[in-house]
Amino acid sequence: MKVYLDDERATPEGWHRVYWPEDAIELLRTGMVEVISLDHDLGDDDRGTGDDVVKWIEEQVVTAGFVPPEMRVHSANISARTKMELGIRSIERLAKR
Repeated sequence: MKVYLDDERATPEGWHRVYWPEDAIELLRTGMVEVISLDHDLGDDDRGTGDDVVKWIEEQVVTAGFVPPEMRVHSANISARTKMELGIRSIERLAKR
């Protein structure tokens, strides 16, 4: 399954659209997600951002041996995008251990 977390952009064909971090995490827990593409700003910071998904994946890799899917960032927020991409690089290093 390909998961696309975004509040505004059109969903690419063949992707499953979710609007909130908790929805993305619920799908990640199934172990069926092969690729996840994340936006950062989702319109309600109280409900979370794409970075919350990156942090959840990182925690699961460290504490539960979670095998992360391929991860992408499509956020236009440059500083948040950079932070999320650094988190993804960290996850990739941790997952190789």
